[in-house]
Amino acid sequence: MKIEGNQKELDAMAEFHKGNRAEGLRLQEEFAAEFREEYKEKDHCSCQKACRYHGNCKECVAIHRAHQEHVPKAEKFRKYTGNKTMKGIKEILI
Repeated sequence: MKIEGNQKELDAMAEFHKGNRAEGLRLQEEFAAEFREEYKEKDHCSCQKACRYHGNCKECVAIHRAHQEHVPKAEKFRKYTGNKTMKGIKEILI
């Protein structure tokens, strides 16, 4: 399953931007359901560092938001934040 740039999620966002919230939510839930099924027993975390929070994005992001020293090592966070400090980018992450 392709996560970054997933067409179904791109379509969902297009519907949201057009004001069609119901269709956007429907498509988004389809994407989430497919993700849950695909990654039920697979590792989805792009971080190569083994730590206690590997694969637990909520706690990982919360920790990094709290200390604000650096962004998580996960590739997806570095891509969107430009490897900046956490200060001022929390809206991107959550």
